[in-house]
Order: sequence, then structure tokens, then C-alpha cells
Amino acid sequence: MKKLSTKQLVTLGLLASIVLIMSTTPLGTLPIGPLSITLNMVPIAIAAVAVGPVGGCIIGAVFGMFSFLQAIGIGVPSGLGMLTFSISPFLTFVQRVVSRALTGYLLGLIFKGVKKVSNSVVGFFVTGFCAAILNFVFFMGLLVLCFGSNADVANIWAGKTVMAYLVATFMSNTIFEIIVTTLLTGLVCLGLYKAKLLNAQQ
Repeated sequence: MKKLSTKQLVTLGLLASIVLIMSTTPLGTLPIGPLSITLNMVPIAIAAVAVGPVGGCIIGAVFGMFSFLQAIGIGVPSGLGMLTFSISPFLTFVQRVVSRALTGYLLGLIFKGVKKVSNSVVGFFVTGFCAAILNFVFFMGLLVLCFGSNADVANIWAGKTVMAYLVATFMSNTIFEIIVTTLLTGLVCLGLYKAKLLNAQQ
């Protein structure tokens, strides 16, 4: 693995600080009517663009750790996280930390691939789009896979089939997260790129 430069380490430090602030304050969510859109995937996508798969993996793991801490009542408590933690701390760690680290790594690969066949600007927006998609697939997919057979977790489906619940969640929340994450990641990376503060990638 290529050694990270000082600039890349500073970039990761700044993005980790942003994740800390967004994970422990209301700044990490964007209320839209009854919906609450998470913005935490944006720094992960930016890290994947700026530093590559390793950078995306690191910032993804940082976000995942804060998400895991919520499951044990540290920071902004997560009722769902506390429930899954009571069932299996290990599987909760996989769902919340490993999945986010893997998402960040894959985003770095996606940006590299898009940049090869198109250009960096297209890559910025595609990476943001994929960030929201992969977060939904891994987080909700692992929720169903790891905890779906538990009666308490199954109550979350509120009488729906698992597929109906996933579709409802995607339509009510994830579509808006895709729009917000795509635009924010693309515009922030584009601004940094034009200001020569971002050397898209590595």
C-alpha cells in the first residue's frame, strides 16, 4: 500500500473532525418535513475522492465507530442500535462499522473507475450517488440479514413484509438522501477541485 502523504493525512484528519461534529450534533441530519436525511456519507465520499479507497475506508470506519457508540448510549442514542446491541454486540459492530468502512473503500474504487472512463467531475457526483445507495444496501441489508429473525426487530416492519418495509424506507428517506448526498459531494468536490485544494486522486 502506498504511504499516505502529509496532505492526505491532514485531509483525513479534517474529515474525521467533520464526522465527529456531524455525528454528535444535529448538524449531521437535514430535516425535510417529517424526514431526517443523514449527511454523514458526504465526508466519506469526499475522502474516497481525495485520498482513494484507503481514505474512504478510514473515514467510513470513523463514522461507523460513532454510529456504534450510539448503540451503547454514547453521543446521540440510537434506539435501534441499542436493540440490536442487546441481541449481538458483534453483529451490531459489523452492521455499523464494518459496513461503513467497506462502503468507503468501494467508493474509492468507484471514483477511480468512473474517472478512467469519464472525468473527475462526473466521478464526484457518481461517488456521492453511490455513497447513499451503498449505505442503504449495507445498513438495511445487514439489519435484515443479521437481525430480521428476531421478534423485537421484526416489530419494526409494522406488519409489512420485509421487502415492503425496505421499499417504503427507500421511497421515504433514501431517495432524498441520494439527492442531497449526490449534490453536496459533487459540488463540494468540484469547488475544492477548481480551487486546486483537491487533487482528485491518487
